[in-house]
Amino acid sequence: MFDIPEDVHYINCAYMSPLMNHLEGIARDVISDQKYPHKVGITDFFEPSLALKQHFARLIRIDDPERIAIIPSVSYGIANVISNIEMSEGQNIVIASEQFPSNVYPWMHLCDINKGELRQIERPKDDKTWSQAIIDRIDNNTTAVAMGHVHWADGYKFDLPRIAKAARDHGALVIIDGTQSVGALDFPIEEVQPDALICAGYKWLMGPYSIGVAYYGPYFDDKEPIEHNWINRKDSDVFQHLINYQPIYRPAANRYSVGETSNFILTPILSAAIEQLNTWTVSEIQLYCSDLIANYVGKWRDMGYSINSGEAFSAHLFGIRLPEGADSISLKPLLEKHNVFVSFRGDAIRVAPNVYNDHRDMDALTNALQEFVNS
Repeated sequence: MFDIPEDVHYINCAYMSPLMNHLEGIARDVISDQKYPHKVGITDFFEPSLALKQHFARLIRIDDPERIAIIPSVSYGIANVISNIEMSEGQNIVIASEQFPSNVYPWMHLCDINKGELRQIERPKDDKTWSQAIIDRIDNNTTAVAMGHVHWADGYKFDLPRIAKAARDHGALVIIDGTQSVGALDFPIEEVQPDALICAGYKWLMGPYSIGVAYYGPYFDDKEPIEHNWINRKDSDVFQHLINYQPIYRPAANRYSVGETSNFILTPILSAAIEQLNTWTVSEIQLYCSDLIANYVGKWRDMGYSINSGEAFSAHLFGIRLPEGADSISLKPLLEKHNVFVSFRGDAIRVAPNVYNDHRDMDALTNALQEFVNS
């Protein structure tokens, strides 16, 4: 289903997923269709978008696809959140430290304009878990807790149900960036009850770049989107009445979809990708990754590398930290020599396997890591 050369060991889905072969066929078809605009009908503006929402709703196990918006990026999805949050001077936003910038800059801006405090919770060095450290900084002045299910740099898995409960107990919103987890790690939506769950489409959702999806909960049902486009309004499918300007939006999260949300090229590709994920199921994807690396984690630790363990570990995305005193700069040419593609994030080698990886990829990575410690 993938066209990765046998001598290429691409263990880097957290960077970008390779497109499945059948998605390339879909892309060719929809691009070809653009040559014949006279064949584009009214339903083509709505039905593919609805299908995408339905597939994503199934993936995160919600019943109402109207709670899904189609977005071009995580920053766009977060902007819809930021513009609808009421924050007073002295209140705070709680985030995990060193998050991906798209889920940091907006909160910096919100705190700046409202004279609030951005609490970036550092990873503890003692026995207290990072999740507990985050919980300890949530209080009655917390406006929102904004974070990922796993940390984007090394896959540290947070205890989202406990963190979300603490946020709700203090009346704070729960805003989750699911880009590095949804599609490969089960998202406990009933326990977390996020007010927003925002995902880019080109990583674990295995779709193309520049399109994503977002879930918005009831808090946002009567709020204002960051743009006012025609297709998000009630009765927008009745083209002859579009000049009868409509103040009412389509229900639930539809108001937050980006303009030109019909995107005749990207929408069907992402829709088909998520449909395939639903066929495989997220739990089976995580299990596959877990089985794939099971015999290697111990070997890496024996070489002197350190890796998250226990409940903080996720098999689809994890960091391998070098032995004390080692320099990651000299490891990069060894990985290139073995044709191993991973990412370097912070002080970790970020490894991100998926269903297209096998033991040959893990062997190549292991050989490079062994050569490094022997050098």
